Amino acid sequence: MAALLAAPAVAADSSLAQQMLAAHNAVRAEVKTRPLVWSDKLAEAAQNWANRLIVERVLAHQKHSKYGENLFETNGSGTPPAEVVKRWASEAANYDYKTNRCNGACLHYTQIVWHDTRRVGCAVARGAGHEVWVCEYDPPGNYVGERPW
Repeated sequence: MAALLAAPAVAADSSLAQQMLAAHNAVRAEVKTRPLVWSDKLAEAAQNWANRLIVERVLAHQKHSKYGENLFETNGSGTPPAEVVKRWASEAANYDYKTNRCNGACLHYTQIVWHDTRRVGCAVARGAGHEVWVCEYDPPGNYVGERPW
């Protein structure tokens, strides 16, 4: 466990930020929602949470967060940012706009395309042979009874 605590944080560099933002906005463009802008404040919050999840070896959403949040973890390292967003966006197949219901998992996808969300910040932490990705969204989405777009 000490080795995990000593592991350096992986900061959201400009390349990661650009790639994550472009991937998010490509998904949003498919349903004609306004593009997101990058938030360093949200990226910092995402990095702090990703670091904690790596150290604690859990994958859990923050309790009482004022942001929307998507999480992704994988064994290994070096997952491209676009692949992370692609995995979340693949849940679109489980979402039925007409009934506004999920047939399986779809809340990662609906958070990406949520109509009122304006800002996103994402980060990754790596340690012990795996990665944890966190994206924070402001304002959050996924309100029961509301459609994402």
